[in-house]
Amino acid sequence: MAGAKGYRSYRGRGTKRKILLALLLCLVILAAVMVILVQEHVVFDANGTPRLEIPWQKEEPEQTPELDLVIEEPEAPWQVRAYQVTTAPLTVEGWEQARMKVLASSDSSVALAADAALTMKDGSGRVYYDSQAAVPGAVETAEDTAEALAMVMRGGTEGAARAIARLSCLLDPIAAKADVEGMGLKNTGGYIFYDGNNENWLDPSKEKTQEYLASLAVECAELGFDEILLTDFSFPTQGKLDKIAYPEIGKEASLQACLSAIRTALDEAGLQEDVLLSVELPADVILAGADETVSLPADTVDRVYAVTTEDQAEALSAAAEAAGTVFVPELSEPPAKVQNYLLLP
Repeated sequence: MAGAKGYRSYRGRGTKRKILLALLLCLVILAAVMVILVQEHVVFDANGTPRLEIPWQKEEPEQTPELDLVIEEPEAPWQVRAYQVTTAPLTVEGWEQARMKVLASSDSSVALAADAALTMKDGSGRVYYDSQAAVPGAVETAEDTAEALAMVMRGGTEGAARAIARLSCLLDPIAAKADVEGMGLKNTGGYIFYDGNNENWLDPSKEKTQEYLASLAVECAELGFDEILLTDFSFPTQGKLDKIAYPEIGKEASLQACLSAIRTALDEAGLQEDVLLSVELPADVILAGADETVSLPADTVDRVYAVTTEDQAEALSAAAEAAGTVFVPELSEPPAKVQNYLLLP
């Protein structure tokens, strides 16, 4: 029997409602999962501000390459075991005699002294090699001086292991008289100063003095010398010292300026790695660090020398080391314990 007209059963509206509820539930669950996941990747900066840090967007920290740093200690000057050659100007015969005397010595420590110290300029102002920089009348050489110097520089069986050039600096009557205004040390009256031995000196503060000594040092280095030993590097110590017209910049500053000029000249000539620059000082100056006429210029020289005894050498070595330099004793006899030394005749 047919149903009543106009009536039909209706089920679609309930089904749609269930689907919507199911979708809504899924979205809620998905949102909850997302909240949980996001919370795990929220980070806070130094100011407390949150930010989202997604794993695949996180930048890996840069890897700093490992560096093998090698700090090289400054190389110490070569060990010097030298003997003073008295012949000036040097001759072939004089060199051979000096060489054979050392090698024939019965004392083994003397025989090991294969370095030679040669006087290239002394306290009289004489220059004992063919110098182009020397003032007129200062050069004094023998006929075979150049040949003798070449033998020394060759080393081996006829030469020296290393050669040291002794240069007397400020005690120089020849140069002082040749150019009183440009180089000479004056007295308070405006005339050239004479010390207690009636000798004349150079003024280390004057530019021409610095240029003169620097030029001689460069020439000796170019001849092949391994070390330049500056002697008489001070103001006069005898005579009427209160009559000296000392430089306005002071004695210590004047000496340092002169020494720096010599060092700079060697550097500019490209010889700073080939030659050492040393200075001879009185033993008491090294122990005290300074006196009224000279100071210990440890920051400008490679070594300091002094005439002394082996007994005093240890104290002088300690004082020089504390000032940042190396000490070499000048001894009259071969030492028993000292490693560096210069034997005097």
